[in-house]
Amino acid sequence: MSERFIPLLDARVRQVPVPAGALLEPALGHLEDRFQRPMRDLRISVTDRCNFRCTYCMPKEVYDRGHRFLAHSELLTFEEITRLARVFVACGVEKIRLTGGEPLLRNDLARLVQMLAELTTPDGRAIDLALTTNGSLLTRHARALVGAGLKRITVSLDALQDPVFRRMNDVGFPVAAVLDGIDAASQAGLPVKINMVVQRGVNEDQILPMARFFRDHGHVLRMIEYMDVGTTNGWRLDQVVPASEIVAHIDSELPLEPVDPNYPGEVAERWRYRDGRGEIGVVASVTQAFCRTCTRARLSIEGRLYLCLFASQGYDLRALLRGEENDAQMSNAIARIWGARSDRYSELRGQVGASPHKIEMSYIGG
Repeated sequence: MSERFIPLLDARVRQVPVPAGALLEPALGHLEDRFQRPMRDLRISVTDRCNFRCTYCMPKEVYDRGHRFLAHSELLTFEEITRLARVFVACGVEKIRLTGGEPLLRNDLARLVQMLAELTTPDGRAIDLALTTNGSLLTRHARALVGAGLKRITVSLDALQDPVFRRMNDVGFPVAAVLDGIDAASQAGLPVKINMVVQRGVNEDQILPMARFFRDHGHVLRMIEYMDVGTTNGWRLDQVVPASEIVAHIDSELPLEPVDPNYPGEVAERWRYRDGRGEIGVVASVTQAFCRTCTRARLSIEGRLYLCLFASQGYDLRALLRGEENDAQMSNAIARIWGARSDRYSELRGQVGASPHKIEMSYIGG
């Protein structure tokens, strides 16, 4: 990979002193970065492997049979993930989302869900625990995930027309099997949202079919502008279908009206069908950057902390986990890192100074 890793214990971090007698303060505090953005969301990648080869995320030409994925010994254990998550929750995180790769490829994932579901915020509230999946294994795992304490799920699905979907996942996986997984999750009691990445010339003709289908089935569909995550997907600006165009296209046949955000920092712009039959969301990360309200931290499979989906460097928390540092010391390390955060890649896209070297989506999750 081309990203640079910054060890927490190098001189740059050691130059930030921890005030004497204040080691426990971050564990009960409210962390903010340089732009006064709080840390509220933690995305945890549990595997770098996936059974799809979606062209915008994990193109087959790069992730072929010769690609070296991380060995199991390099991954954080479930116990290490839970310990780190507990520290993040004490620092202000209220939402945790498990990602991949495809997270359901990680053996015994329901056990990790159960461990994380037991975490509570400093004021005693349960965390909001969610998972993003391609849906291919949901029929097998949905009930176990619910039983373990998962609160909600997001399924990535980019087309309803089978040939289009098979071409996009590039392994010939049928759309019907993903729809079966969505049904299984819904029947098990999980609220389901659908994520659709829209690419011009690839699947923009699926916007209305997807909107109609999930409107009729009672699931929220969120359409996402094609993003330049990583460096392997051949991203071009002319392949981006702007969120405004997506909304106008749907509104022309299924009239929409805007809806207020559910909470500060919500990334999806919400629109409600005027007939009251549900809503959609659009994520305009390219044409309407929302960096100024981003509250997300990202933890990689081997314990590196990233401050942005488009980051080029990560901080090695695994070294602290496997060293002699206690939770208070890890909390202070996280507080120092977040306090120095100034990431706003989408606002700077294309400008001088924006790093061309970025982590891959399949490594850190979307």
